[in-house]
Parts: sequence; structure tokens; C-alpha cells
Amino acid sequence: MITVSHVSKRYPGGYEALRNVSAGVDPGEMVFVTGHSGAGKSTLLKLIGGIERPTSGSVVINGKNITTMGRSSLPFLRRNFGFIFQDHKLLFDRSVYDNAALPLVISGFPRREIARRVRAALDKVGLLDREKARPVTLSGGEQQRLCIARAIVNRPAILLADEPTGNLDEAYGKEIIAMFKAFNQVGVTVVIATHDLDLIQGLGARTIRLDHGGLAQ
Repeated sequence: MITVSHVSKRYPGGYEALRNVSAGVDPGEMVFVTGHSGAGKSTLLKLIGGIERPTSGSVVINGKNITTMGRSSLPFLRRNFGFIFQDHKLLFDRSVYDNAALPLVISGFPRREIARRVRAALDKVGLLDREKARPVTLSGGEQQRLCIARAIVNRPAILLADEPTGNLDEAYGKEIIAMFKAFNQVGVTVVIATHDLDLIQGLGARTIRLDHGGLAQ
């Protein structure tokens, strides 16, 4: 499903975030990308999701090389993805419902279908009773749950999460990881970037470890 081949990413100014990285993720697999701060975890997820393009190498999703794909085609590809970002990217002047609905509104779904999917997603993450609230009134863990609801509302085949437990206490972190595991158990491919090795121990998932932009030996 996901094949990263000899990928490097160099930013303006010469900073090399990734260096000759090759890795793959099978359909329905749950994989953790680990490494120290600055190892290249976030960059790898952005390349997989087509948010950024590599300086060299290729990223193939479902047989399509997204590094050569025209920018007009990328939005259609991204409908296969759900993204959970480190900084949440929530709209604090909108309700919980409106935040979760945003991907469907952008995609042009009918209002009735939007309502059905949004309430189903909020129910899955335990926020159905907060749909009229503003994100600023939610706890950090609840804001993360809202991000997950927004990411799954379009029923993606692939979930990409960048440090989803980074600002949460251990109990909330375990709940969030359990939620991803539940999505994976129904066939969703899950790729999570994390530095929290204690939290993922015992899950039996494969780990891709980065070290200063390269694959750790």
C-alpha cells in the first residue's frame, strides 16, 4: 500500500531532514515511526501524505507514484488519508461539530450525509455530547479526540498521526493508542510517529526507527 524508496528531503538552507530512506507499509498494517526529536518522523509522514515532496526518491501509494503526480490530482489522493497533526489545526471559532465536518464540507457531501457521518465519528471518540461546544472548552485529550474524529469522518483507508500522544498524560495516551488499534482492527492502515516507546511496548506492531534523517541500524 505504501512504498517509500530511497527518499531524501532537503529544505531551503541545506537542512537534510531525511536521507536515503526506504520503507514499506502493508495494507491493514499498524506501524510506528520512532526516533529522537529531529530524526525526521514528521517529514516522513508529510511525504507519505503528499503534503510535501521529496528532494529525491519516490513515494508510491496504492501503486501510484505521488512524487510525479500533478498537484491538481493530490486532493483526490488525500481523500484516502486521515491526518492527525501535532498542532491540532482546529478552528477555535467553530463548534466541535463544524470542525469534524470540515473534510466532508470541502469534498461537497450532502448535508444529511455530513450530519450522519460527523455524529458517528464523534460518537466513536466519545464527544457526541459536546458537538455544540467550542474546541477551547475541551481538555487537551478531548481536543486530540476531536482531531481523530475529523480524520476518520471520511472513512479513510490510511490514518497518519504525528505524535498524537505528545502532550497527553499516560492514561489519556493509552486511550488514544487503543483507539488507533481499534481502527486498525477493522482494516484501516495506521502509521503513527512517536517518541514515546513506553506507550507502544507490547502492542506487537512493527517499528521503523529513524536516526538523524536515516534509517537506524
